[in-house]
Amino acid sequence: MPPPPSSKTVSIRQPWPGRAMAVEENQAEKGEASQVKRSPSSPQGAPKKRSAFGDLTNAHKTQHLVGKKEEAVVKAGTKKAASKGSRAVVSKNKEINCKKSQNRVPSEEAPVAKSDPVAKKDPVETEDPCRTAEEPVEPVAPVEDIDKAQLDDPYANAEYAKDIFVHMREREEKFQLPDYMKDQPDISTDMRAILVDWMVEVQENFELTHETLYLAIKLMDHYLVKVPVMRDQLQLIGSTTILIASKFEERCPPCVDDFLYICDDAYKREELLTTEVSILQTLQFDINIPIAYRFLRRFAKCVHASMETLTLARFLCELTLQDYNFVQERASCLAASCLLLALRMKKLGGWSPTLEYYSGYKVEDLRLLVKRVNFMLTYSHDQRLKAVRSKYSHRVFFEVAKMAPMDMMELEEALKS
Repeated sequence: MPPPPSSKTVSIRQPWPGRAMAVEENQAEKGEASQVKRSPSSPQGAPKKRSAFGDLTNAHKTQHLVGKKEEAVVKAGTKKAASKGSRAVVSKNKEINCKKSQNRVPSEEAPVAKSDPVAKKDPVETEDPCRTAEEPVEPVAPVEDIDKAQLDDPYANAEYAKDIFVHMREREEKFQLPDYMKDQPDISTDMRAILVDWMVEVQENFELTHETLYLAIKLMDHYLVKVPVMRDQLQLIGSTTILIASKFEERCPPCVDDFLYICDDAYKREELLTTEVSILQTLQFDINIPIAYRFLRRFAKCVHASMETLTLARFLCELTLQDYNFVQERASCLAASCLLLALRMKKLGGWSPTLEYYSGYKVEDLRLLVKRVNFMLTYSHDQRLKAVRSKYSHRVFFEVAKMAPMDMMELEEALKS
């Protein structure tokens, strides 16, 4: 019996099946779980379904034409059924003709004169009408598709990863840094190194991502290229660039009062905001600068590097942030050199074809920079700069800062092999 009119059918909402998602390394460090936002206008918080152009077109005016369209579809169906048999006959004849051409023997060909010297050569193959001409295939380098495993991860952007890093390599040309310290009247390379050491402590205390630290230092360097700065304003610029980079990289960036606090109230709120406007206007709001940390994580996928190996390469790369001698190096080249040195220090082999393909560098291109990084690790020990080595001496970072550097002669032999 049909239910009475007063009764209502209760729809039971089935639970959405769970789906495991890969999480990026920086999300794993923070321990933050990814959340999916739901539309507040839809019932029970579920996404509201609608056609893409339902509200913009005249679809609601064409409902009265549905009956006429159904009749036209029925008539068209009868015509298609009538012509279906004739199409089957034509396709059958084509199949028979193709088989005949394939079974054709050389005796059916036109006879060739015996006196013709060309007849002594191998006969020319007859053209097969059922076979399409194939173009020669170029040999493919033995490289691995490092993005294939993350195609199911919506946060990895695996479909666009290769194009994104090609674009970043092209943008490196625009953000090449010159030797700007000679044009600064009141600051030196030692002051810059001390400031970077302080910025590393800020990144660690606020638990910011490493991308924020690298971007902040890049913003500071590009600003110092164009604007002469006095030494009493250097910390203000460093804290302001961390604020800008936090707004660009972090989900929940620190507030202005937090940066005033870490500067020990040496600056006022208006000074920090004015400096922020000055930096953004000087850089023309183009702050998406390629950084070495992104390239490093990308290249580490090519060799399936363990977390310990990647952390060692990150330690080497972070040490170069304090050294002004590495300011003019490309971010991609610096990342590749630090990874190659880390692989050699861990005795995990050298530069593979996959690394050469995705990085665009050969061992010959990296040899000089690798030796410079190893020299810095071996001999550059400024007692005033402790933040990076203290940070990577912790067990969370596998105590990679305590690892002995390679001998220079041993490294030279390893790079030649």
